[in-house]
Parts: sequence; C-alpha cells; structure tokens
Amino acid sequence: MRHSSKAQQSVNVEFSRSLAASALAFVASDPDRLQRFLNLTGLGPHSLRDAAEDPAFHGSVLEYMLADEELLLRFASESELKPEAVALAHQALCGPVDFGDP
Repeated sequence: MRHSSKAQQSVNVEFSRSLAASALAFVASDPDRLQRFLNLTGLGPHSLRDAAEDPAFHGSVLEYMLADEELLLRFASESELKPEAVALAHQALCGPVDFGDP
C-alpha cells in the first residue's frame, strides 16, 4: 500500500484505519509473523477476522507494530512510509501515548 507524503502529513482516522489494515495484512503475509502476533494477542485464525472488523482493534495492530522496531522498520520500508507515520496513525486512533511520570 503506497501512501502519498501529503497523506502522511495529515494523518486522520480514515488513513489510520487503512494503515492498520495494511499492517495486519503485512503481519499475516508471513506465517512466522502471524503466529507470533496470534500468540501475543491470544487470538486464533478465526477470531482474527472478527477482531479486524472492530475499530478498536486497529489501534492495537499499530501498537503491536510500534512495539517491535525491526517489524516496524520492515513494514515502513515495504510500504514506502516513514516509521513516524505509524506512530501518528496510532495517535489518531488512540490518542497521545502516556509515558507516565518521569
């Protein structure tokens, strides 16, 4: 999925959901990546399809990508995106990340 730099600059909910769907497809395209995702989320192959229809799940997919730098960089590279676009999309869906008190 290619995204223009204009779309990257103005990240909105529609773009963010599309990016989350692309990220999920990227994870699902490799059996090892998919198995790791399923193991960590507790989802199964059949429940994944239902979860993917839940708008709240989209933010979770992007959070998963952000938690694994190697996966994030590979996805961003293959999608011709800056990794920051994934973080901005996550923020658009879930709000700012709270890092707690310093």
